[in-house]
Amino acid sequence: MPRPTGRKVYAHAKLRRLRREHGMNQVELARELGISTSYLNQIEHSQRPLTAAVLLRIAEVLGVDPEFFSEAEEERLGTDLRTALADEACGGAVPTEEIAEVSRNHPEVARALVALHCGYREALARVVDLGEPGTGAVIRPAEPHDEVRDFFYTHHNHIAALDEAAERTAQRLATTTAGRTAAALAARLGERHGVRVLDADHQRPDRGQPDHQRPGDLRPDRRQLDHHRPGDLRRYDPAAGTLRLSPWLADGQRAFQLATQLALLEHRPLLDTLVAAAGPGLTSPQAADLARIGLANYFAGALLMPYTAFHTAAEELRYDIDLLGARFGVGFETVCHRLSTLQRPGRRGVPFSFLRADRAGNISKRQSATDFHFSRLGGTCPLWTVYEAFSSPGRILTQVAEMPDGKRYFWIARTVSHGGFGHRAPRSEFAVALGCELRHAHRLVYAEGVALDAAGAATPIGLGCRICERRDCAQRARPPAGGRLAVEPDRRSRVPYAVLGDSPGTGRWPGPS
Repeated sequence: MPRPTGRKVYAHAKLRRLRREHGMNQVELARELGISTSYLNQIEHSQRPLTAAVLLRIAEVLGVDPEFFSEAEEERLGTDLRTALADEACGGAVPTEEIAEVSRNHPEVARALVALHCGYREALARVVDLGEPGTGAVIRPAEPHDEVRDFFYTHHNHIAALDEAAERTAQRLATTTAGRTAAALAARLGERHGVRVLDADHQRPDRGQPDHQRPGDLRPDRRQLDHHRPGDLRRYDPAAGTLRLSPWLADGQRAFQLATQLALLEHRPLLDTLVAAAGPGLTSPQAADLARIGLANYFAGALLMPYTAFHTAAEELRYDIDLLGARFGVGFETVCHRLSTLQRPGRRGVPFSFLRADRAGNISKRQSATDFHFSRLGGTCPLWTVYEAFSSPGRILTQVAEMPDGKRYFWIARTVSHGGFGHRAPRSEFAVALGCELRHAHRLVYAEGVALDAAGAATPIGLGCRICERRDCAQRARPPAGGRLAVEPDRRSRVPYAVLGDSPGTGRWPGPS
């Protein structure tokens, strides 16, 4: 059932849409639920909340998890709609309560408006990039990477079919360490798919050396290494039946790359089915291919960290990322990503949001199993601890953060580095972060000693200056949408871009109701 939050649970438009998908009218569904038609009508129009008994009966009759009626999806949609309507092109601010009402009761209308706005922004950005009118250039659709991020975001970063397939494969391999898992995966690739796994070498090969390898052998084939690109972590040659891995990979990284290739070869029909189910959400072959790769990576993580064993260990170790990494032989970022996927009905973990950002504020990964909303447009909040992590490399930082709507989250963040070895090897640095609603924080080892409920413990953050409703933020980089600037020559405030409320002189900025 939806987790208790002290708030009543309403069906909003979800029950109405679900009923229609099952080809039932209100009379038929009311009969199946054992309630009156008028009561069902009130539930569908959010005039009556769902009782526990009715919720369980709906789940049984219509075949959905009770979590289907959580408010996370509506709140995400509301944030996207608020972002769209905050654009200057919309001509003015729309009251927060009206945005919430549209998101709850008319979600398809809200999604259409968000899609229109995304299309408008993409077109506008392309026009700006082109610079000169009349060039005849074609405006391209949304970036494939963004569509794939939205694909996983829509699924709350949990793909049940892949989790189950990966867990079955892990049970058949019956290995407990990353090094042994890599060897077992290499053997499986050789036996089932005729793939030879080779260690790539950055030196030019000795063409006169004989090839003594067997399928699944991990020793390098030095006659063919010149086909490997030095920057590749993994390169599969289907014509030659070879898979070359970088010699710099740790055991866990090696196993991950092998598991990814296994998914692409052994579970291709399942990957294709999942991609096809995305429908119009993936608008190009590039987006579909990227989604397939993302799903293969998901499978790899689920194989190295099988759901049941990993969930049990996470609860036992109180979500200690370093200890989980040591137990399963993977890195910090990989553990964080896996923790954000633990949403199997009946065995749910802490619902985390996961992200990875660089120093410039670009978010290259964002997944969420909770109702935290990532801004699709513009920058994020500089007060967020994910950006502070760069000032303390390698240390885990914690933060209690409060959003403008009053919701509080507990965040942990740490830097991670990617790249090769050696003085001249290019490297990249990111900050990764995990966050959950504050009510789950007591389950995490990182919350020990943190005054979670103290009045002044929370850092006020927002989704981005353009849609943030806070009027007293000294870090603001641009005025909020819909606010009228308070231009006062005889006064200098510490708050940049001060705004007035609905009427001059009130000094109020209308926040969420």
